[in-house]
Amino acid sequence: MEIYLDNSSTTKPYREVVDSIVKSLEIDYANPSAAHSKGVAVEREIKKIRHTIARSIGAKENEIIFTSGGTECNNTIIRGIASINKKRKKNHIISTVIEHPSVLNTLKELEGEGFEVTYLGVDQNGLINIDELKSAVKPSTCLVSVMHVNNEIGSVQPVDEIGKYLKKLDEKVYLHVDAIQSFGKIDFKPSKYGIDLMSVSGHKFHGPKGIGFMYVNQDSRLVPLLYGGGQESGIRSGTENVPGIYGLGTAVEVLYSDLRGNIAKINSLKELLKFEIVNNIEDVKVNSPENGVCHVLNISFNGIKGEVLLHFLEKKRVYVSTGSACSSKKKGSHVLNAIGLSNEEIEGTIRFSLSDLNTEEEILEAAKIVADCVGELRSIMKSQHV
Repeated sequence: MEIYLDNSSTTKPYREVVDSIVKSLEIDYANPSAAHSKGVAVEREIKKIRHTIARSIGAKENEIIFTSGGTECNNTIIRGIASINKKRKKNHIISTVIEHPSVLNTLKELEGEGFEVTYLGVDQNGLINIDELKSAVKPSTCLVSVMHVNNEIGSVQPVDEIGKYLKKLDEKVYLHVDAIQSFGKIDFKPSKYGIDLMSVSGHKFHGPKGIGFMYVNQDSRLVPLLYGGGQESGIRSGTENVPGIYGLGTAVEVLYSDLRGNIAKINSLKELLKFEIVNNIEDVKVNSPENGVCHVLNISFNGIKGEVLLHFLEKKRVYVSTGSACSSKKKGSHVLNAIGLSNEEIEGTIRFSLSDLNTEEEILEAAKIVADCVGELRSIMKSQHV
């Protein structure tokens, strides 16, 4: 049995998603900008998909902009808002120390261009202090960029509180939310949270890789990263990724047909996995907060190197990660450092991330295999120190 528990890294596409991509390649292969009937048919289908996605988050069609994924969304939004506000002498941005590299590295570049960035710290649960954020806002602040759900430990930031506070300010401060790990895992509407701009990536919820979308509130304006034929309301020029858009639309349709049911199922499986590991393995530390997102479970196994455990599990066909897929080849984790873990705890960390495609049988089997592998590794370590 193959047990895939690395869904924060990427998900297996739904069967319906694969079928819709094949349809786009074999039948609806025309360029949506073409004037003939085949092109018009594809353009019409993309319009329907845009409507489906907009409806799922309570937005308007013209507020959905297709991109290549999360990294492009984050870069376009942060750089786009910064570029507009630089002329207005508003060059201060607020973010957090546990953001994704596509946010942190973009902010670092902007600092080199003269922008001032305040990085908010987090507590042991990976949460910012809302009062610290309020104190950080000043007349030159143009943007607050906060990750809704952390990809390594699953902490959920109070973006609704942040949004309500920013809306009360006399001067406009935009709120950008990286919703790449929360879309499809938390039932929310960006406009009700006061979110102006949002990043979403298709391959995190059973869509294809290389496709995502930005929610850009109709009152927000962005300077594009790319210029060309004016597609996507002029914000993202280039011939549309039709197979990606078809797959993305189908993934959203399937997901939102029973979103709350899916969330409840995943959370139940996560709690079962946590119970089985904590009650059957000694010296473990759960790093994910109690009220974290439904699909992420981060655990440190004392006296074991996470990377070694990962490969032991892989041999048994259980697939997990030691942290973010974007930084797994680098040393350490800025997120685990930020929540105060020791070097030994960081080295012994495994991230389990689940999806609605997982089953109870898989979870029970995975927990048993983890216990066996941890026991075997600890025996090896013990014998080496005798």
